[in-house]
Amino acid sequence: MALTHRSASSNNNERLEFLGDSILGFVIAQKLYELFPDACEGVLSRLRASMVNQSSLAELARKHQLGDYLLLGSGELKSGGFRRDSILSDALEAIMGALFKDQGIDACQHWIVQLFAEKLDRLSLDNWQKDPKTQLQELMQSKKLDLPEYTLMTTSGLAHEQMFKVKCSIPLVEDSCIGTGISRKRAEQAAAELMLELLNKDNE
Repeated sequence: MALTHRSASSNNNERLEFLGDSILGFVIAQKLYELFPDACEGVLSRLRASMVNQSSLAELARKHQLGDYLLLGSGELKSGGFRRDSILSDALEAIMGALFKDQGIDACQHWIVQLFAEKLDRLSLDNWQKDPKTQLQELMQSKKLDLPEYTLMTTSGLAHEQMFKVKCSIPLVEDSCIGTGISRKRAEQAAAELMLELLNKDNE
């Protein structure tokens, strides 16, 4: 059932995928908590998002030729569904759910940690400790794109308790992100952090 896409049968992997998604988030969160005792919640959240997003899971699924074993409907077979990131990542999470149901959390946790061993070994806090503006700027530079633009939208409040609202725009996405703060710099950092979260969600 974990390998059965909804295009093939009503008895498909969607419920197991729902279960596996939650288990994966828990297992990776616990592992990161152990690996990086000095990392703050924000850094741990970004590390987890980099590990469990759709493209990361699809990459692991391809490494283990998971696409060769999927049960797909004729339409998905013809359109190459076995190569699609969303289908591969969902199936991998469904296998985690099935393993939990079949053998319990300890076996499931052990398998997930083994599956992500190389990715976990490559993780470093060097990049993740950088502030959001620096991270976003370096991301744009790595893709050879224009740097983020920060536009001051409004300033409100009395002189000693002003609130700034700043808009962040990048070439990668049409949507802009708006951050607020008690200084323009803090508002820009907040907007950059929201943009990084948006990019992480798009990759999931």
